[in-house]
Parts: sequence; structure tokens; C-alpha cells
Amino acid sequence: MSQSIKLKKSWNAKLLVFVCLAALCCGMLAACSSSTSSSSQEGNSSQSSQESATDQSFKSNIMFCGSTSLYPIMSSLASSFTDSYPTWNEVDASFPKTNVSIYVAPGGSGVGVSALEEGTCDYGMVARTLKDSEKEALGDYTEYEVAKDALTVSVNAENPIVGTVDNLSTDTIRQIFSGEITSWNQVDASLPDEPIQVYIRDLSGGAYEVFQKSVMGSSTVTASATQSASMTELATNIANNKWAIGYAGFGAYNKANANGTKLVAMKVDGVEASEANIVSGDYTIQRPVMFVGKGTPTKSSQAFIDYVYSQTGYDVIVANGYIPSFTPNNK
Repeated sequence: MSQSIKLKKSWNAKLLVFVCLAALCCGMLAACSSSTSSSSQEGNSSQSSQESATDQSFKSNIMFCGSTSLYPIMSSLASSFTDSYPTWNEVDASFPKTNVSIYVAPGGSGVGVSALEEGTCDYGMVARTLKDSEKEALGDYTEYEVAKDALTVSVNAENPIVGTVDNLSTDTIRQIFSGEITSWNQVDASLPDEPIQVYIRDLSGGAYEVFQKSVMGSSTVTASATQSASMTELATNIANNKWAIGYAGFGAYNKANANGTKLVAMKVDGVEASEANIVSGDYTIQRPVMFVGKGTPTKSSQAFIDYVYSQTGYDVIVANGYIPSFTPNNK
């Protein structure tokens, strides 16, 4: 049974969060199993007994794993807790006086869903819709959509196609990414005979599946395409290669262009990848950005979820270039 959560009441709370750095997270990607950081070992040593004695529905440690697109948002929110909030009892006086540990591990949407199914994380971060098979495997789950994202078909700003061609059909994009079209003069005769360098997300990323479904259909992406470990890396690869093309996420696209135009997004079938067109659905290569949990959230998890849907969470989503899916609770 699925339900969609937009926002809930805010906790006037203080939290202390330990966020896994990317280097630590890399060791956890296969299973996304959590471990307590050394700085909190002493504080957490007696937490299990305290929690057991107070409330079985309470859990000091919370683990998020999955989408590299959602990772910057969740890790940023976790870091902001560190600056202001020490222990769980300051979230609510009824909570135990134990350290808060919220771990955020990147690894791809598929990894996040698998880890949630296997119980090695509390929440799977996903930047695509869930598959029917995943819904069936998860059973009683809740989707917490936080943002909307789109896949822009982007080229390097120095590519001479900019100012010459501003629109590509879905079929032309498919031919480029499948390797049927291999040089820029095949896209437009006025362009130089330079090889097209295709950049994509790695196969575990939600973006790969979204692009396959929305654009490629039964066609396969060319084996010569360069895979990128994250959307940030993909956008950077395009920005560093004059003859590149890739499907940079709307958030990554905006961040790449924050200090000057590095990428230019092509219209797709005449539709610009603008915020208005993404929200309206007119731009169709898009996806939800969310985290997914099983069953009823623990009291501690709900406190963190409330923070995500606060004005702070809203601002972090905007700062990362995404379109928030909710109105902040303003508390």
C-alpha cells in the first residue's frame, strides 16, 4: 500500500547529525549498511538500552542510501542540523537523551531501492518512479517526494551548434545517443565534422532508466558513451568537452551554470526545459526526486522528515537547482 507525503507538522527541535562523507559511503554502497562514526561511539554505547527502556518505536540512527541526485540535498540538510542541534531529547522532551546519527550514502537509485528491500537502510533515495516489481517487493511503503527534476539534453556552451540549432527532435536525440549519428555535421550541415562525445549516467542511476524510457525506447545507448558516477560529474564532463552532449539533470544543469554559462540545453520537440514546462508536464523527460520508507516512520524519523519539509529544506532544494514539490511548513 503506497501513500504520498507532501509535508507534516514541524518539530521545534535540535538535532545533532553525523553525515557519512563520500569516502566512507563508498565502502557501504553494495549493501548500504550503516555504522556508527567514531566520534559518537561513546555517546551511542548506552543508547540501545535507553531506547529499549523508553520507546520501542524510537531509533537514534537513521540511514539514507541511494540516488546521487538526492544525496547533496539530504547531506546538506543533515549538516545544517549539526550546527544547531545536539541530542534527541531536544527535539522532544519525551525522546531519550541520545546522540543523533543520520547517515547519507550515495550509490544510485537502484542501490537505494535494493538496500531498502533488504533492510540495510531505513530510507532509499530514488530519482525516478518506482517499478511495479519494486512496489510489490516493498509492500507497505511511502514515497516522500521532495523535488521535481528533468533531464536536459545539454551541449557545451562553446559548441558551434549554440546559435545555430536550438531544438532537437526525440528521434534525432535517440539516433545520437544510440550511435547512429556520430558527428556534428550529421546533426546540421553547417557544423564541423567533429565526433560527438556522448555522456550518460552509470547504469545504476535513475537518470539512465528515465532517459531509456522517455527517449531511447527499444534502442540501446552506444557502447562508446562515457558513464558518469553522478549528475554533477556528468554536467562537469559536458562543460569540459566542446563536442560533448549528455542528459544533465535540471538541478545539475543550474548548478553548472551558476557562475556563467557552461552548458546549453536544447529544446526537445520544440519544448524548452524550463521550470514552468517541467511543472506543467509539457517537458516530458522528467522525474520525481524522493526517498522511500517502509511501514510507519519511527518518532525520530518523523522528526527528520518534518525538517526536510520545512523552510530550511525548501531552501536547500532550491539552492541545489531543483524544483521543490511542496510548500514549506514554515515552522
